[in-house]
Amino acid sequence: MSNSLVFDLSIIEPEEGAPAADRLISGNPRFTTWNLEEAAGGIYAGVWQATPGKWLIAYDEWEYFSVLEGHSIVTEEGGNPVHLKSGDRMILRPGFKGTWEVVETTRKDYVIRL
Repeated sequence: MSNSLVFDLSIIEPEEGAPAADRLISGNPRFTTWNLEEAAGGIYAGVWQATPGKWLIAYDEWEYFSVLEGHSIVTEEGGNPVHLKSGDRMILRPGFKGTWEVVETTRKDYVIRL
């Protein structure tokens, strides 16, 4: 086994999904996730894509991500909307609650720590 991993989406079958019905606010967003790494200690890395829509989010985990393309708006409860476009990066910490709105299909790479 190599001690490095290239983010090559062609080598993995993506998972399809959507927000839970009780979290959906608007639209019909669909998720595509390429989980490239599941490491010891609850660390995950990969690429996630979502089509337009808006839903509630609540984080128990820590996540760093970088937007590769598209336009999304992440809004923390009681906070101001944060518009995210290609090149933008963000960390969401455990306890974060708010909304995620995909304005234009958005793709991000991520690292999650449980």
